[in-house]
Amino acid sequence: MKSMDPVIAFNKERWEELSASNVEYSVPWLDLSKETARQMIDPEGQLEKIEHTKVLCLAASGGQQSAAFGILGANVTVFDLSENQLAKDRLAAAHYRINIETIQGDMQDLSAFTPESFDVVWLAHSINFVPSASTVIGGIARICKVGGRVRINFTNPYVHGAWDCPSGSGFLISQPYIDGNEIRPMDPYWTFTDPDGNCRKIEGPKEYRHSLSTIINNLIANGFRLKGLWEKIGTEPNPEVGSWEHFKTIAPPWLTIWAQKH
Repeated sequence: MKSMDPVIAFNKERWEELSASNVEYSVPWLDLSKETARQMIDPEGQLEKIEHTKVLCLAASGGQQSAAFGILGANVTVFDLSENQLAKDRLAAAHYRINIETIQGDMQDLSAFTPESFDVVWLAHSINFVPSASTVIGGIARICKVGGRVRINFTNPYVHGAWDCPSGSGFLISQPYIDGNEIRPMDPYWTFTDPDGNCRKIEGPKEYRHSLSTIINNLIANGFRLKGLWEKIGTEPNPEVGSWEHFKTIAPPWLTIWAQKH
């Protein structure tokens, strides 16, 4: 792997620690059935066929999506920055007795793959950890087959970081709406409970805002047609004011886009 720029090196270090601390995105799915596996990777119902398709789990390691695709019969490759995360994909693969390939690298450089290598590129909620969304989408377009599909999950750019700023019964939108701008959180630490019930507080990776127009226009410019856009709102009744669950009832934190290459 080529030498990394300081941002990517910093984020790699953060994800190695987050993974070692078992943040929820780093806990392998070890109790999947074929029915629950499909629901996990395609809740939007956009994949007609999975068996024998070539799937790239891009920046989507941790033993979760790779396991789901694998038990559904896909030929799975996982490409991710974190060695700890990739080790969990291999653990899940051994658990289900499936074969996957794991490659360590930066999602901004997909030169390890030949053109039109994959039927599906499944990009986890990770594009916000790099400054340039266009670089990532251009790389995906090169390695995605004609007729292939890409799923991108990313932070809602209109409210990115606003959950750090509770204000009365709502939340304060205060950071400039600039594509590629680094989000400056009030608290740089992620606080979470690990599977053993321990409260963890780990410094998080750097995050960058990517506007909706940047994501959509880059997909279109690279030969993709949009299949749909989804947003998910929190449904917890009467959440504590100022909490994460409260924020999710006010605005969708993440958006999902499916697109097909033509």
